[in-house]
Amino acid sequence: MMAAQKPKREAQKAGMKTAMSWPFAEAEKLHQSLTARGKKHAVLQTGYGASGLPHIGTFTEVARTSMVQRALKELAPDTPSKVICFCDDMDGLRKVPDNVPQPAMLAQHLHKPLSAIPDPFGTHESFGAHNGARLREFLDGFGFAYEFLSATACYRSGRFDAWLRKVLVHYDEICALILPTLGPERRATYSPFLPICPQSGQVLLARVVERDAAQGRIVYEHPQSGARCETEVTGGACKLQWKVDWAMRWAALGVDYEMAGKDLSESHKLAAQICRCLGAPPPQGFIYELFLDEKGEKISKSRGNGLSLEEWLRYAPRESLTHYLYRNPKKARRLYFDMVPKAVDDYQQELQNFAAQDEAARRANPVWHVHGGEVPQRPVKIGFSLLLHLAAASGLARRDILWGFIRRQYPHASPEQDPWLDQLVGYAINYCEDFVAPRKRLRAPDPQARQALEALAARLDGLPPHADADALQKTLYALGKAHYGEGAALRAWFAMLYQVLLGQEEGPRFGSFIALYGAAEMRALIQKRLASPA
Repeated sequence: MMAAQKPKREAQKAGMKTAMSWPFAEAEKLHQSLTARGKKHAVLQTGYGASGLPHIGTFTEVARTSMVQRALKELAPDTPSKVICFCDDMDGLRKVPDNVPQPAMLAQHLHKPLSAIPDPFGTHESFGAHNGARLREFLDGFGFAYEFLSATACYRSGRFDAWLRKVLVHYDEICALILPTLGPERRATYSPFLPICPQSGQVLLARVVERDAAQGRIVYEHPQSGARCETEVTGGACKLQWKVDWAMRWAALGVDYEMAGKDLSESHKLAAQICRCLGAPPPQGFIYELFLDEKGEKISKSRGNGLSLEEWLRYAPRESLTHYLYRNPKKARRLYFDMVPKAVDDYQQELQNFAAQDEAARRANPVWHVHGGEVPQRPVKIGFSLLLHLAAASGLARRDILWGFIRRQYPHASPEQDPWLDQLVGYAINYCEDFVAPRKRLRAPDPQARQALEALAARLDGLPPHADADALQKTLYALGKAHYGEGAALRAWFAMLYQVLLGQEEGPRFGSFIALYGAAEMRALIQKRLASPA
């Protein structure tokens, strides 16, 4: 039996390699690294800065890392793996976040470790613990499999002690790597170690004046009082500067893979050099491009530009976001509200393609990675953009009205029989209310448009009551050529339909729209618009 399975598994592996999807390419690179080092298991890591609440960047990194892990399981099923989500709750709070309560209270605790600051929400023992719990709740809600680690727990438990001593042993080598990247003022006082002040509890940027590697101790100059203070570097008495901390974590936790945004590419290289100083191999890396807002500027949490995770999930399903972030991770992409409808339609199109594909093509299909290889069967009846336009054209974004349109083409469809489509109906209503309706700008029909629309109304009156989308589209093309011409002129005809009838610059295939909206309803809409002043 085993002998019969081996050729099948080899054939599957060959199919995976020809799939050319980036998670499989990354998994292959990781597997080769493990094999070269004789390591029998894989550790993939993502990091979370606990000074803020989980956001779309957190989701992106964990989702993409999980895709690589899933591809590795398919490529090398005998290689166990895990994803670590590391929460740096020992970081000093540098500024008060804008989106949390009790800012005045938090301001009194600046520069203390997040795990030593009271929780402004009043639900956990510390601000760090609250944000760590929010991270776990956030990840659990999306079904991610991971191991959660707290920086405070790792430092205080002694888990990092041996590696903190190694940092002290290699102090000069590490400084030689870091100092050229700093300005003159920072260079003069830099140390890889950040002592935790026993009196104030603050994480100190202090100049180290003496080191005892054998005893694991340092003497530092207190930045406020100037006094010389002695402390151990282990047991949570110090934490490391973040680039050194990153490298130390890779070594201490045996991390084999971690991705990072383009803005951290140089830091990633530097951390790899520090990791080698400590005598450990750095992990395989993957540098991804950043998301941009509609103006092409980098998305910033503090500036609030771009689209938040909560906002996306109000207007579209999680699968559409995962599909969007899967694609072209090496290319900077815009992430704002207008992207949502196309993202949902793209996801549904790939879902439709999946059913007809062979095994190799399926592994190259983004939905395989979106669903971790367990792709659901979801018949795609109607595009999301079409639902939006139906909601906008009706003037009343209501479930019963939208389902009435849907049943024109699918008489037996219902929310109970197609819960996925019903979800999309709900998302379409939200999006239409918040974005489509407020931005609707109806263009008054000019004489050419009036004549063409009158002809369209007459033609619709002469069509069978249940004319299908293709027949309607042919009618539209014929009328467009007769009244506007071909080529660019024909595009102007369709643009006019969107602008005059729907108040938008573009829209769905208009024949499909009329088939769902109804020929009689379209005639009534045309007459209403023709009654508008020219």
